[in-house]
Amino acid sequence: MTVSFSLRTLTLALTPATLTELGITGPADLLGADPGVGPLCWLRLGEGLLGFGEIASFAATGPTRFADAEQWWKSLVATAAVNDPVRMPGTGTMAFGSFAFSKSSAFESVLIVPALVVGFSSGTAWLTQLSLDGAVPTAKSALNLLRALATARSSTPATPSVGTLRPGALSEEQWKDSVRAGVNAITAGGLEKVVLARDVVASFPEPVRRVSILQRLVELYGQCWTYGVRGLVGATPEILIKVDGSTAQARVLAGTLDREDEPAGSTGFADTVLGGSLKQRQEHDFAVRSLTRQLAPFSTDLSFPAEPFILELPNVWHLASDVTAQLASSNGHLPTSLALVEALHPTAAVCGTPREEAGKLILDLEKMDRGPYAGPVGWLDGAGNGEWGIALRGAVLEDEHTVRLYAGAGIVEASDPAAELAETWAKFRPMLQALNLPNHP
Repeated sequence: MTVSFSLRTLTLALTPATLTELGITGPADLLGADPGVGPLCWLRLGEGLLGFGEIASFAATGPTRFADAEQWWKSLVATAAVNDPVRMPGTGTMAFGSFAFSKSSAFESVLIVPALVVGFSSGTAWLTQLSLDGAVPTAKSALNLLRALATARSSTPATPSVGTLRPGALSEEQWKDSVRAGVNAITAGGLEKVVLARDVVASFPEPVRRVSILQRLVELYGQCWTYGVRGLVGATPEILIKVDGSTAQARVLAGTLDREDEPAGSTGFADTVLGGSLKQRQEHDFAVRSLTRQLAPFSTDLSFPAEPFILELPNVWHLASDVTAQLASSNGHLPTSLALVEALHPTAAVCGTPREEAGKLILDLEKMDRGPYAGPVGWLDGAGNGEWGIALRGAVLEDEHTVRLYAGAGIVEASDPAAELAETWAKFRPMLQALNLPNHP
């Protein structure tokens, strides 16, 4: 596959003086810089990447969507003229991406090359201008674009108008019936775990502002990775894979406890109820074993803790395990972040175990197309680095007035349908809060 244009990129380090002049203390200050569509977004704890504009994009569906995107990206990078004295992950050539969960999904998986990128990482800030068709980015042109964005920005999140919430593909009772069917399939043998998702649809009389959703998510869920790729927005706590040179990292989450269930004045509630639950520990173990099994062929060394830790988020607690791998070279090349995404997706945390059998059951029981929900979302650069989360705690803006929210739960033999339904409402909460909607309709 070839591309008919030449990409040029220029990356500049942004000095503290320049940032002060523009009134920029961190990436969140620029979320409102494009009040129309809003930026491509990948932010966490004051670091990350924002992309403005689109100069090139690739779209695909089907089982080869990852490989096709990788081939397109490599062809683009091979012809690029790169001026990158900063040389950090995310500098130089880079693109944001979102991939559909299922190979059978009609939803397009995309890679998007922005016109301008602002990045913050480990105390360094930078600016990258990307252009096509022979235009040569300069320090002056890049800084002028940034100044225009900084001047136009709005830092105050707008409160969405009062909206209404209705069931999506299945009602609550129908979804609980699907959970029962999932438990029965596990009891029958051949399946250990299946993750079942559901959707709800929010409607608003006034147009929904994507920018405001991103601002609210950064404000409320700063320890999660706030993502935005076109109409897909959310704040995920789970990293599918992060690649920095020869090191890869992942965060596995499985096992959930709603923080609203904590009795007043209790101590150690999550440790006792979540950490001491055989059902939750079993669900988490399935997810860790699934990811490490898929990552092992690409690694010379693979490490993960013997015991999970409890991750505290504003809405829930999770059992969590951080996995680290030293990547193995093949024919002188390390695997790229996108190649690892293809190998790892879908994990047991969002699909089940074994994943082929679980995937088939999901299609049968959910009665919907997940689209990009629970699919990989993040970014990659020309050196093979990248950071890809799982698109959880998110939604798709279907039009100016309609937002479709998704949430799921891991089903094992001991699952209770009512408890799993309550878990989905806990996971809907970040998007419901960002949209100014009540947690229960």
